[in-house]
Amino acid sequence: MRSGLLATHSRDEDLWVFAYGSLMWRPGFDFVESALAWVHGYHRSLCIFSHVHRGTPERPGLVLGLDRGGSCQGVAFRVAARDRDSTIHYLRERELVTSVYLEKTIGVRFAEGGCVNALAYVVDRSHHQYAGRLPVDEMTRLVAEGVGLNGDNPAYVRNTYEHLLQLDIHDPELEEVVRRLDRSSCRMSPAAGQAGQDV
Repeated sequence: MRSGLLATHSRDEDLWVFAYGSLMWRPGFDFVESALAWVHGYHRSLCIFSHVHRGTPERPGLVLGLDRGGSCQGVAFRVAARDRDSTIHYLRERELVTSVYLEKTIGVRFAEGGCVNALAYVVDRSHHQYAGRLPVDEMTRLVAEGVGLNGDNPAYVRNTYEHLLQLDIHDPELEEVVRRLDRSSCRMSPAAGQAGQDV
């Protein structure tokens, strides 16, 4: 997996990273430029049970994965060659905590034309954290209840959704989950909202 990446990207070349989830609004690494980009053959989906960042093994949240089929619009970041190794090291520590993602080099096409090979983290369908295509009600429940080391799951989903809107990227699945989260919040009384959060 990793040897293939190192063989594809020369240490003397800039590195492109394709972001489709929280990396879009919280990359955590230095980059030279960013641009809207498409990948074909994969789509963005809340298909991963989060046991660390946005949930626990006992009470998992849901985070995004790049899953097989369809297409996905996101952001491609160009990392200077001098920062290549440190960026890959950072991304592996961030994304490969439980090995639910596979590190791959995939072709991305820019919205304004042209294409490059980019590093991307694709879900491993054989991993036990792969949730597959869940009903929207179940997705919403898991997101609403998830809390992990990086914070609560609803904030992750809302931040990603809002960032997509700022980029004029429309994701029907995320939109529906956010709509249901908002509807649930409206139904919750102030007293009920404070009660469960402080214990």
